[in-house]
Amino acid sequence: MRGVLARHWGALVLFGLTALTPLVVKDAFFLDSLVLILIWGALSAAWNLAGGYAGQVSLGHSAFFGIGAYSAALLATRWQQSPWLGMLLGVLVSVAAGAVIGYLSNRLRGPYFALSTIAFSQVLLIVASRWRGFTQGSEGIPVPFRPGFWTLGLGHVAWVYVALGLALVHYGVQVYFERSRVGYQLAGVREDEDAAEALGIASRKLRVFAVTLSAALTSVCGAFWAQYVGFVDPFYVFSVDLSIRFALNTIIGGVGTALGPFLGSILITSLETYLRATFAGVKTGFTGIYLIIYGCVLILVVRFVPEGLAGLAARLRAGVARSRERATDHAHA
Repeated sequence: MRGVLARHWGALVLFGLTALTPLVVKDAFFLDSLVLILIWGALSAAWNLAGGYAGQVSLGHSAFFGIGAYSAALLATRWQQSPWLGMLLGVLVSVAAGAVIGYLSNRLRGPYFALSTIAFSQVLLIVASRWRGFTQGSEGIPVPFRPGFWTLGLGHVAWVYVALGLALVHYGVQVYFERSRVGYQLAGVREDEDAAEALGIASRKLRVFAVTLSAALTSVCGAFWAQYVGFVDPFYVFSVDLSIRFALNTIIGGVGTALGPFLGSILITSLETYLRATFAGVKTGFTGIYLIIYGCVLILVVRFVPEGLAGLAARLRAGVARSRERATDHAHA
């Protein structure tokens, strides 16, 4: 039990503070930021399953996000069905798409796999933006607010706990990948696929499994996001920029770590919100200056903390432990 607490103390602190925050903070803007941090963290965790643990760097993961968002939005607006049913539909479609894309693209390595996922997301963008009779085209779909848990018409406090539950599920799946036999096999495939296959590991099946599971979890987040934001825009939900955001959150937080995507989401979302509020006004004379500052900070983090924030925390913790050991040895001497 003590070992489990030691391994996950960061997550216990982070998620515990999140659960307590709505009890003491009533500011709508702060709670809104907290919900978005949790959703983006869960999305980045879903990307981490494929990009971090399996080594399949996808820059088209917004495709599955958009599928989930459109499934929930269309069922709610066209047929007045619950977004939970739309979420289930989105997961089924994303699993099928993820399995097909994962199988066909796994013959490709390196940048070619990333390019194939980008192509898939852009195909869906073209279809969603031009099929006006079904998706309302480039105008997007406004999602009506219908009060109730079944329709996900909730207030900010309730949304914090819904997003927290979503984040905990994604965190738990990552922990499973870190500690299970499947996770160890994926790590072997990621590091040296030829050596893993020589040992009898079915690398293609494992990678298809990782991409498919990642697609399903990404679709779930897309459905929740559509209901929370209340609008689905094809040029946003299928954009390459969104896929890059998933990857950046994970890279900055720590690739292949369970807590890393959430740490990256905290940094990037908080920084983006603060800089946009501070520098995006007309008074600055340059409305894009916050993007420059945002980019410079990201470059500095990647340059000087290449292992990510989770890796930095682990390194500092190891340094403190070594200092304590040396102090203990000197005391005994």
